[in-house]
Amino acid sequence: MATDAPDITPDEDGPGDAVGWSPETARGGEEASLLDDLAARGLISDSTDLDALAHRLAEGPITLYCGFDPTASSLHAGNLQQLMLLARFARAGHRPLVLVGGATGRIGDPSGRDNERPLLDEATLAANVAAIRDQVGRFVDVVSEGALVDNHDWTGPLTLLDFLRDVGKHVNIGAMLARDSVRSRIDRDAGMSFTEFSYQLLQAHDFVQLHRSHNCELQVAGSDQWGNITAGIDLARRMDGAALHGLTSPLIVRADGKKFGKSTGGAIWLAADETSPYAFYQYWMQIPDDDVESMLLRLTFLSVLDISAIITVHRKEPHRRQGQRALAHHLTAIVHGDDAARSAANASEVIFGGRPAGLDRPSLEMLANEVGFTGVGDEELQDGLDPAELFVRSGLARSKGEVRKNAHGFRVNGSPVDLDRSIGADDLLAGYAAMLSHGKRKHHLLVHADSVVG
Repeated sequence: MATDAPDITPDEDGPGDAVGWSPETARGGEEASLLDDLAARGLISDSTDLDALAHRLAEGPITLYCGFDPTASSLHAGNLQQLMLLARFARAGHRPLVLVGGATGRIGDPSGRDNERPLLDEATLAANVAAIRDQVGRFVDVVSEGALVDNHDWTGPLTLLDFLRDVGKHVNIGAMLARDSVRSRIDRDAGMSFTEFSYQLLQAHDFVQLHRSHNCELQVAGSDQWGNITAGIDLARRMDGAALHGLTSPLIVRADGKKFGKSTGGAIWLAADETSPYAFYQYWMQIPDDDVESMLLRLTFLSVLDISAIITVHRKEPHRRQGQRALAHHLTAIVHGDDAARSAANASEVIFGGRPAGLDRPSLEMLANEVGFTGVGDEELQDGLDPAELFVRSGLARSKGEVRKNAHGFRVNGSPVDLDRSIGADDLLAGYAAMLSHGKRKHHLLVHADSVVG
């Protein structure tokens, strides 16, 4: 059971006392190391009581949860921090639960939003839940541990009268109105529907149910969820006399100051068919220098000391973008696998001026998907292809005359084109493709027609 936690009054909507906590106040150095590491990584924003949480962690493994609403068919970059936080707790020996909001996803969380979300149909929600289940499995073992739960399982069977009688009577309406996520919307002309207003009560009920069924004692989330978390803690205290804990992390924001999300435009998805591994890799390669250290600390498993060493090298030669390379590689490997990370790095080097010689087929396939390709058959390759005609066929030149007049600007596999020599099967790298280039940034692949581009 949890040790005593502070009494969270229902109208509290500000941060807890995370400031001022130190690992020395916890019992035992080993048990305090997880919170110490989280603090060093900048992953602690609000907490009910870090002293009480540190004491609880010192007693043994704790069950915690984080929720993700299936309002899209994929999670996105803004979810990475919380997925990694669950994984950090798992690596420290604790038991994380991943809640997929099959019920709350039917409503949509109003936190941090100016307008109400569109409601999704049952079939779309079911498909989204299934897709997200596969994605979270890359971070937390949800199969063997049974760590994936769906709040529709306990919310769906509830009747309205049961919910109002058993749950609603414990909640103060004044406290709900005082939450930042509610107050900011009510003050706007569009206001807030009762559907969205009820969201925090449903999430609070989730915490109660998970404590009852899984002895879950801690909820983690981004800082925009603080009001919903404290609502759950207060509800559990009122309904069951339970002392639960809450911990939030600062939101990751884009360069324009907005949080990562699927509704703010330009979302970076974790699904490869929504954001390709190459595009995912390139996004992190473009992170500003000032944000690299924070992203490495908050989104990778690299140790704080290793990150410090990377940043030291990066600051000496920022033009080499060593920090961004480390960030892009580690995040792509976590989300898409080591092979995809390597191929994305290889493709990136070639697109930005490197030579393609020596590229393996997976890297060439990734390049073909990013820059485009033209298929050629066996007979054409055996007879040999006119290079000037190929550049026109690929769209890299307007006419063969343009290629002949400026031959120095056209390359085949990184070398200046020889207009007197035809291109054939011997020019295919890895027996798969040849790379045509015009200048430094325009590329196109010539692919064997019988090959299948992945």
